[in-house]
Parts: sequence; structure tokens; C-alpha cells
Amino acid sequence: MSDSAAVRVTQQVRSDIIFGRVPPGTRLTEKLLSETYQVSRVPVRECLRALEAEGLVEVRPYAGATVVRPQLADADVLFEVRQTLEAEMVRRAAQRSGVQRSADTPDPEWWRLRREIRRVLEEGDQVLADGHSDLLPNYNQQFHSLLAEMSESPALRGILRQVSGKIEWLFVHSGAYRGNEAWNEHKDIMEAVDAGRAEAATTLMVAHVQTSRDGLNRALRGDPTA
Repeated sequence: MSDSAAVRVTQQVRSDIIFGRVPPGTRLTEKLLSETYQVSRVPVRECLRALEAEGLVEVRPYAGATVVRPQLADADVLFEVRQTLEAEMVRRAAQRSGVQRSADTPDPEWWRLRREIRRVLEEGDQVLADGHSDLLPNYNQQFHSLLAEMSESPALRGILRQVSGKIEWLFVHSGAYRGNEAWNEHKDIMEAVDAGRAEAATTLMVAHVQTSRDGLNRALRGDPTA
């Protein structure tokens, strides 16, 4: 079985856990996952090992894997790590953008990513306009993932995927809402990135992550304005 099957099923199961389609406490057997995601048991085993390493499932001998419950007490630590990672990655993306804008031979991969980000922002605007804010978390995750790719740092991107996934999980679990304000901040960040203004992009990203952090903390306190 190719590695791509393991990657694909891992991405699907991770997403289903994070966005609540597979709730905490769910027992994940190899048979169930193989049938649900239409793959053999080999990539399923790799998937479960990866998700165990990320802290999304717990695997016990002879008992199989179980989706763990989000640890709300970890929110502040996760945000501290995310803020550092996002700041570094947006700085790199902005620096790379400045190079691409003046390059004699622009990198087609960079421009592909930039087009994808434009698509994500436009589709996110549309779901907000249509009143489907429940779809926004998926676009939010896509935006940050694509921006991380623009930084050309696979190591940082991998760490961020785990941290941001757990934060998204906390948002879903707490019922916290992020609307127009947080979404529109993405456009300001990209404006700075496109202009190659690394310091401005970093400042905006740090503030953006703090906005999300404040919203989650309000929700965890039971504040109805969250």
C-alpha cells in the first residue's frame, strides 16, 4: 500500500475528529476505519499511530484506539506555541513574497499557493455573506495551512498542523464563534505579505492569533459574547 493512502486516511480521520464528526470517546477499530474510509488495514494502522503521536487518539493493547477528549486546560500553552510558529512562518512568507515580486523567473509553486489563498478568501467571504458561518472553520484552517506552505518550512508546517488542529478542536468543543472580525484580519495579513512587509505581517498575525485566543477564553468562561 502506498504512503499516499496512509496520508489521505490520516488527513480525513484527523479532520473528522477535529470538526466533531467523530466525537470524543468514539472507539476506532481497524475494521471500522477500513470500511468507512475504504482503505486496507495497513494505512489504517499508520493513521492510528500518527494520530496517537498527535494526541488525538489513545491506543491501548487489546482495546484498540479511542478518540480522547480535548484538554481545555492546554489552551493557553497551545496558543503560546501557535503564536510563535505563526509569527515566524508569516515572516518567512512575506520575505519570500518580496523576492517573488521582483524575480526575473517567478516560482510557479509560490504563485499557485497565492491563487489558492485568493480562492479560500473569496469562498470564505461568500459563506459569511450566505449566513453559513458554520463552514468558516474549514476555510480558516485552509488559509493558515496554505500560508504555512508559502513559508517553505516543512518542519514548522508540520508542528503548526498539530497545534492549530488541537486549537480548532477546542473551538468546536467549546462552541466558540469566530465571525467577520477574525476572518477579515486574514486580508490585512495577506496585504502585508504580498507587499513583502515582514514586520507588519508578523505584527498582524500575532494580533490575529490573540483575537482567536481571547474569543476561546471568553467561551471557556461561559461569556455569551464569545
